Amino acid sequence: MSPQAPIPTSYTTWSLPDIKLLHHPASSPVVTPVVIISLDRPAQHNAFTYRMTESLIVAFDTISDDPRVKAVVLSGGTETGNRFFCAGMDLNMATSKDDKSSGIKIGDRAASEEEGKAKARETHRDGGGRVALSIYNCSKPVIVALNGSAVGVGITMTLPANIRIVSSKAKIGFVFARRGLCNEATSSFFLPKLIGSGRACHVLTTGSVYPSTSPLFSGMFSEIVEPDNVVERAVAVAEDIAKNTSAVSTRVMKDLVFREMDGPEEAHRLESMLFWDLFRGRDAEEGMRSFLEKRDARFEGSVAREEDRPVAWPWWKDDEGRKDVKSKI
Repeated sequence: MSPQAPIPTSYTTWSLPDIKLLHHPASSPVVTPVVIISLDRPAQHNAFTYRMTESLIVAFDTISDDPRVKAVVLSGGTETGNRFFCAGMDLNMATSKDDKSSGIKIGDRAASEEEGKAKARETHRDGGGRVALSIYNCSKPVIVALNGSAVGVGITMTLPANIRIVSSKAKIGFVFARRGLCNEATSSFFLPKLIGSGRACHVLTTGSVYPSTSPLFSGMFSEIVEPDNVVERAVAVAEDIAKNTSAVSTRVMKDLVFREMDGPEEAHRLESMLFWDLFRGRDAEEGMRSFLEKRDARFEGSVAREEDRPVAWPWWKDDEGRKDVKSKI
């Protein structure tokens, strides 16, 4: 787990390896409600590295705790000419003996000699999955601007985001079967939920690269737009969310969509408890009052503050890898 970084006074001057952060507008000297994170290895088509892993985790964890930020956009930057969002794992660095720059750490390289391979296997967590969980657990809505092609971890790490907007010219590939590997980055959980198990099996089994417009990806992308408009559109969506929605509501509803439940009856009980709790919160009071007064709402609630969280949230256990996750109801 990456150490928690202090919240910076400015994201535009905050330097993290292999990524770049910007306010919106970029000229703003103070932190803005929307912050843009861009992958920043254009010469390597934004190929995924260990440094990028750590930087993304630190960035999302920090923004999650920053009350000034209301929404996040993750993009491939503009330096690739909108041709690549992320070309997947940097295979050259993954096979390097230099672990400090490695794109992936597996096997006996994930632990010291005395720990041994058995412990290394048990404790290893893939970097893409760690990034994916930091995106999923971010308390602010995450909008991914896929302004270029994405393969492997370049696409799987985006699946836990709230919204994905993609370039009409982008190519998307779950290429693991063609590398002798399996899918990662929590995609075995999120991919079937987004596109269905049948289409998920199709794209995983073939390992082919498909156009973003393929019906195989139905449900994965909220919008398909021209390459030059992807980031602009993602920022517009983020601005609308930042201005008009409660961060507590969006966080809770994301968990309601993705967290496993035993059936509609459990969903009904849990929704009822969460609604009850939220109805008595300050964001709900502000939302209803602003509607009646015909003005914009000023939501200030945060799941980082116990007094703003629903009593019934979170309803799952911390151990995400077990089948014994149960509702508190």
